[in-house]
Amino acid sequence: MVDVVNNILDDLKAEKINTIDIHHKTSIADYFIIATCRSTRHTNATAEELIKKLKQIGIACSNPEGRPKCDWVIVDAGSVVIHLFRSEVRELYNLEKLWNMTFDSVETRLA
Repeated sequence: MVDVVNNILDDLKAEKINTIDIHHKTSIADYFIIATCRSTRHTNATAEELIKKLKQIGIACSNPEGRPKCDWVIVDAGSVVIHLFRSEVRELYNLEKLWNMTFDSVETRLA
């Protein structure tokens, strides 16, 4: 499913697509896929088309969160959660850093 979503996002011209394996860190999903969109319109259109293409292959998604503003739209496809960001918002929240952090490191224990 990760490859399917990545291919769809690539076809829709999403940028900086990154997959994070989170199945050992949380029970909410197995993977986060994070991608950057050029504008709020691109974010909204990408979410719509992603949901449509996933539905065509039998994967139902709930209504995406983050509308109507569309700075950050979340598409929940079950075991994969897709985060679509405008560039500035992605940099602000930096989910890659947050979810790649380990809680066993010395720096974390000292914090």
